This record gives sequence, structure tokens and C-alpha cells, in this order.
Amino acid sequence: MNTTMVDAGKSARIAELGRRVLAGGEITREEALELFHLESSADIYDLMAWANRIRERFKGNRIHLCSIVNVKAGGCPENCRFCAQSALYQTGAPRYGLLPLEEVLTAAEEAGRNGAVGFGLVAAWRGLEEGPVLDALLAQFRALKAQGKVRPDASLGIIKSPEVARKLKEAGCECYNHNLETSRRFFPEVCDTHTYEERLQTLKHLRQAGIRICSGGIIGMGETREDRCDLAFALKEVGASIVPINILNPIPGTPFANRPPLPPLEILQTIACFRFILPRQEIMVAGGRAVNLRDLQSMVFMAGASALMIGNYLTTVNRPVEQDLQMLRDLGLDPHWTEDGGEGCGCGGSRDLAEEPGRGEVPAAGPAAVA
Repeated sequence: MNTTMVDAGKSARIAELGRRVLAGGEITREEALELFHLESSADIYDLMAWANRIRERFKGNRIHLCSIVNVKAGGCPENCRFCAQSALYQTGAPRYGLLPLEEVLTAAEEAGRNGAVGFGLVAAWRGLEEGPVLDALLAQFRALKAQGKVRPDASLGIIKSPEVARKLKEAGCECYNHNLETSRRFFPEVCDTHTYEERLQTLKHLRQAGIRICSGGIIGMGETREDRCDLAFALKEVGASIVPINILNPIPGTPFANRPPLPPLEILQTIACFRFILPRQEIMVAGGRAVNLRDLQSMVFMAGASALMIGNYLTTVNRPVEQDLQMLRDLGLDPHWTEDGGEGCGCGGSRDLAEEPGRGEVPAAGPAAVA
């Protein structure tokens, strides 16, 4: 009979760091790297157990559900190498112009019926500037606010002007998703048609306008565990309220089409590490969860997740919302998140990282992490 030795020292170390975070303390980058580099499944399950305690301590038992609508699909000039909506890649993803207000309001009403709190308007383009497109979007935000079914949120790319951010805020946009995607070091491997600094500047304009920040990234693109650790600390520094974690689902036709999938346990370990680093943030599991985690999807909450994107993504569809809601009930978790029940917002979602082709403009509820 083979026996596997368990390192009691590592278990004690995880407990030491867990107790510190539970008591309101923080861990350093070096300490976080210890957690990212755990290899034993027993140690990873220990890590998750502590992450679950941290989630319950700071976020309670309520799970934040969000939704997105693809208000403008395809034809994006940027070369994000994971994205089905880039004009540079032949992916067969749908392309259409700005959705009419009636379709957006219908999607918002459906998202609200399915339990979504936030509803993000997402567009495939470089960014948002002054002009008729901005004016049309501002009208949509005002209508969503007046409808009152969901909270109006957005993911509309790079913002270079503080005035644009101010107008979004005045029209009713409460939270804006703009992902850092990965570490500063690895970012040029993901996209080189815009810079990491442009993303940081966008977040600065949004904060100054009083819009809450939703920012996260995608794992499984070829980055190291150090890159994931650095992303988590960068998100802490920029003051993200909600942190979407997407898992790459390689899209045929994109440069990342042949990236090997991450092991499910490594995905759960990453979520748990983010919870240790970001104990008070909403950590949302978003694009790619079904195809990458399969039967282990329910374990994201034990790993520290406190938010979920449910319903369709942007050019792909998620599993039926009824299955996700049943999963939450089975786990004894409450999807009825309220503003006083957490510190997050409700946008963000990963562009095109789900499991099946399909138009994602009428979601069954939920965000993730948009590029």
C-alpha cells in the first residue's frame, strides 16, 4: 500500500495566514506566493476551507448575481488574443450595431426576473468617446434607471476623457467593468494594440467620477502563478469593488485557441488565493467556469467566491440559470444580495469565454469579466 505524507507544516502555515486575514489583517505578496505554489491536493483543500471561512466572515452567505447584454457585437479593432469579437480573427462570432433601446430593456427585465442585481451594457470596440454613440448609450442608462428592474452597469472599453466618465455617472451608470486581464508583465502577450497603462488610466477616470470599479482578469492564458498573484495585488491597489475571475475557454480562430486547459483544482486554488488577498471584495466566477470546472462548479464558493455570472455571456451561452439557482439553494447560499449585504458592484464579465456558441444579448442573468 502506498502512503502519501502530508506536510503538517504547510497546513499550519495556511491556518496561520487564514487566521490573520480573518482577524482583519493582510498577507504579503511573498506569503501569497506560498499559497499559489501549493501542490498537494490536501493543502489546496485546506486553503479552500480557510478561504470559505474568510468569505463567510466578510461577505456573509449572500451571493451576488449579475448579468450582461452585448449591446454592440464583433468588429473590435483590438487584438486581445482570447477574444472572439476581434475583427482580426475569423471566429464566426455575431456582428451587429448598437441594439435598440427596446431590446436592452427587455433583456434587463429578464435579467431582473432571474435574480440579477447588476446589468452591464457591454460593447465590442476600443472605447467610448464623445459623440452620437455616447449620447445613445446615455439614453439607455437613463431608461434602465427609470425602469428600475436592475442596476445599470457597463463595460464599454477604454475611457480617455474624465468628461465621458462624468456623463456616464450622471446618466445612472453605477459600476464599470474594465479588466486588467493579467499582470503588467504578461499583458503584452495578451494584447499590444493598447497598453496596460491605458487600462489603469480608464479606472482612474471612473473612480474620479464616483463610479465603482469592477476589474479582474482571465487565467489560463499561459501566465505564471506569479502573474496571477501580481494581478490580485494590482486589483487591490486600484480599488476594485468586484473582481471577476474568468477561465480561458479557447475560441477557435483566436491566437489562444490551442492553449491547454488549467486543471480544475488549480482554478479553485487561484480563487482561494484571491480571497486571501482580497477578503472584502466581491470575487465573481465568470466566463469559462462550466467548460473548465465541470462537476466542480459548486466548489467555487468553498474556494471563496461570493458572486456569480449566470445566464448567457456575449457570443456564447452559459448553462441554464435554473441550474445555477438550484446549485445555490443546495449549498444553502442566498442569491438575494442587497446593497447593504456586500461591498461589490455588478458588472464585469468575460467576453466570449463560455462553452457553447450562441448570441448572448438576452441573458438569463449574470456578468463576468469583459475585455
